[in-house]
Amino acid sequence: MVFDVLVNIKHLNMATINVNPGRNPLEGKNLSRYMIFGFIIFLLFMLLSNTTFITIPPGHKGVKFKRFAGGINKDKIYPQGFHVVMPWDNMIVYDVRINEAFEEMEVLSKNGLSISVDLSYRYQPKSDKIGYLHDGIGVNYASRIIAPEIRSATREVIGKYLPEELYSTKREAIQDEIFTSTKDAVEPNFIDIDAILIRAVQLPDKLKAAIEQKLEEEQLAFQFVFKLERERKEAERKIIEAQAKADANKILSASITDRILKDKGIEATLELAKSPNSKVVIVGGGKEGLPLILNN
Repeated sequence: MVFDVLVNIKHLNMATINVNPGRNPLEGKNLSRYMIFGFIIFLLFMLLSNTTFITIPPGHKGVKFKRFAGGINKDKIYPQGFHVVMPWDNMIVYDVRINEAFEEMEVLSKNGLSISVDLSYRYQPKSDKIGYLHDGIGVNYASRIIAPEIRSATREVIGKYLPEELYSTKREAIQDEIFTSTKDAVEPNFIDIDAILIRAVQLPDKLKAAIEQKLEEEQLAFQFVFKLERERKEAERKIIEAQAKADANKILSASITDRILKDKGIEATLELAKSPNSKVVIVGGGKEGLPLILNN
């Protein structure tokens, strides 16, 4: 019975084949080829339509995340310019220029007073290490690493100083300490700190007025000391000048004799006698025997 059924199926298939006795058997193979070719074209179209073309601008560099090739190659840095990224990969672009950010915070001074400090800082990632930076921290490294470290360093450093030192005499020293502490903390994370600047310091009004008054009094004291020093030097100058004149007169008096005076008198009389004005000369008429010259 089973054999009869198989024979009937065979005859049925032969009858089906003979329905179109003029059809070429190669047409089925060509159709399959066309279908495969069309599928490949469709895949290529989908691939190209999802491929990303990225231009990395000046001052930026990139790292690529390869989904099927082990993730990020941390030592492979892509420079500025045109790049092709496959649909299953991702290019992460970093700004490697020096950037500036600001931080405002309330800190306590050495004597426990609250001080408002306004800071600015300049930073940049190490351009040849952005692969390690992205793998360990990510593009938001400024808020995750730099800002907390600056806050910590600022509180620690300012806590060692009095408000008047921050307001006047030690401001640059405090600024340098904050910079050094922050730089040492962020460098292991492949980040460079270029500078940290204290832009403004806001003290309580009463404390600010007291500090300004103290500074003004110190300036007046410095001026008074300067004036005293100037007067002292002027007095020394006058004493030295008077002493020099006294010494000169003493030397001059010791060198003058009566004979020298008579000779000088004669010389002066002779010079007067040469004058064109009319006069009368009486020789030997003076107290010391010097000539007398009388106008006519």
